[in-house]
Amino acid sequence: MTIEFDTIPASIRKPGVYMEFNTRLAVRTLPTNAQYICLIVPLGAGATSEPNIPTGVYSADEAKAKFGDVAQQMVDAAITANRYASISCVGVTVEGETEPNIAPALASTALGGFTILVPAWFSTVAMTALREHISTYTDSIEQQSIIGVGAVTSTLSAATTLAAALNSGAICLPVLPGTASTARQVAAAFASVVALEEDPARPLNTLVLKGIKMPPIASRLSRGEQETCLVNGVTPLEVGPGDTVQIVRAVSTYTKAASGATDVALLDITTIRTLYFVRQSCRERVRLRFPRAKLSARTPAAVRSELLDVLKKLEELEIVENVDENADGLIVEPSAQDPNRLNASIPVDIVNGLHVFAGRIDLLL
Repeated sequence: MTIEFDTIPASIRKPGVYMEFNTRLAVRTLPTNAQYICLIVPLGAGATSEPNIPTGVYSADEAKAKFGDVAQQMVDAAITANRYASISCVGVTVEGETEPNIAPALASTALGGFTILVPAWFSTVAMTALREHISTYTDSIEQQSIIGVGAVTSTLSAATTLAAALNSGAICLPVLPGTASTARQVAAAFASVVALEEDPARPLNTLVLKGIKMPPIASRLSRGEQETCLVNGVTPLEVGPGDTVQIVRAVSTYTKAASGATDVALLDITTIRTLYFVRQSCRERVRLRFPRAKLSARTPAAVRSELLDVLKKLEELEIVENVDENADGLIVEPSAQDPNRLNASIPVDIVNGLHVFAGRIDLLL
């Protein structure tokens, strides 16, 4: 293998020992998966923040001073659910009772590195704007890792209707009919709990939304209603031990393929979170190892070796599995159209969550 130097010219004639530092091989681990929440909130009376400027907040009182009452309520719910959550807010100017256009506020978050977006409005219009923003900035060009969170506290029917309208593998819609907490508080608390779990493949089942008020018994989702939620892209919440509100199973609103066929590819929100992390891990390794690489006959094999190492490390963390079995599908080859480009096919068998156990008890006399 030819040794390449970045700072020592091959044309040096003066005798001496010249040494440079190469840091491209230093990082052999996977990136971290820290989560950052941004709440899209109305600017209340007396708010000091300007619209469409994401700003970090560290307490409910600070959120009220900068953005207003709604921000205070949502930030309080988020911090109560997860006191270590990293939270920012972006303000939206609201005129009268008209629902605002939140697209500019969403666009202002694009360079902020936010991974969870929560609007203060859960209408079809607002949530569709959130879906379109996520679709734009998580694509193969922008490559951000964003999920969105809404909430419904009215009826199961309202939740399934909204989920069907969204049909997004990156949006979660928890439902808790009858709670005295607002939908905004439920969404903020849910997002904060999601942010607490940095392992993207680990299910969120049973996690508690601290501070969210349990609904009366008559309003709680029955077993059958919870199944209806899970079939229709809605995340059911239930009352668990100690009168706490818990996540039953966190699913995305995606239920149908473009053809209209039922599709479970992105059923659990852990699926898209895992895919995001795999993409981030592979992308960062290639950027670290090959920032100024030449595309020679040896380059595809070198890139493939690094990608295989990333997948192996992901397998060690039980984020993906069957790496050796799928290794033949890991292909890195020069483009047939662009002499400066490599193309890769990266098989990813994600680790699924254990959601259902079925057992048969055989009576022996």
